[in-house]
Amino acid sequence: MRIRYVVSTMVFWWRENRLSFEQECQFLKSLGFGVELWPNIKDHNECRYDRGNWSRLTDATEGMLVSMRSRNDSPTLERWAEQIECAKLLGANIVADLQSLGIAESSNGDGDTFLADIVKLAQDNNIRLCLETGNLKWLKKIGKKFPSLWYCLDVGYANLDPVFDFKQYVDELAERTAYVHLSDNYGHADTHHPPGLRGGITRQNWDYLLNTLSKYDNEVIGSLEMSPPLPDVMVRQASEFLFYELKWPNQPQKHPNHIAVISKPA
Repeated sequence: MRIRYVVSTMVFWWRENRLSFEQECQFLKSLGFGVELWPNIKDHNECRYDRGNWSRLTDATEGMLVSMRSRNDSPTLERWAEQIECAKLLGANIVADLQSLGIAESSNGDGDTFLADIVKLAQDNNIRLCLETGNLKWLKKIGKKFPSLWYCLDVGYANLDPVFDFKQYVDELAERTAYVHLSDNYGHADTHHPPGLRGGITRQNWDYLLNTLSKYDNEVIGSLEMSPPLPDVMVRQASEFLFYELKWPNQPQKHPNHIAVISKPA
């Protein structure tokens, strides 16, 4: 396994003094992280992946590792084509859940034609499409039908699954995992606390996750997907736990001017 790290723009939600998008990227870049883009700012409907926003996205993320969380407004095939083209421009993976791919768990496969078209678009544009964690039965079924799909293993969800325990979930997905959402919770709700929560996911399970992923020769993106403390607090807490306590490899290297970046609200 070769792993690199991004921080989800979720960390900037619910802020009294929001940074501009450019300042968000500058802050993460100064800490040595890439960025996982969400399609919208919280409580706003405009999609970041619309063609008119591409020049701003490319300018703000220049020199950064970028990944994209799929738009979640029941996108048409045309909208999918647009966001895949955007991902190609940014050199980004796309992480998508069943709903954004037009698959309902009650569909009995009725949405496979739409999904097949999306998978082909991604393949034609050399975009890695990662199916986000959810019902394990459905993930495995879709993965078997579409071998080019990869998995996004959401650690927080794996700690909540009502049928499979954490290690079973990791075992089932690790071989085709190209993306990991890193957050923690108390086992009752997907609260997206920074990794290392006392009383959250056990150290044993965190070690099991890293050891199992390391068995496979995959290029993996680890995304810190967290809320609700301040962004610099969340990134610091998560980094201390992952890189100093758990000894995860390839720690991002901080730029010496990072404090000045976060102190400039929009």
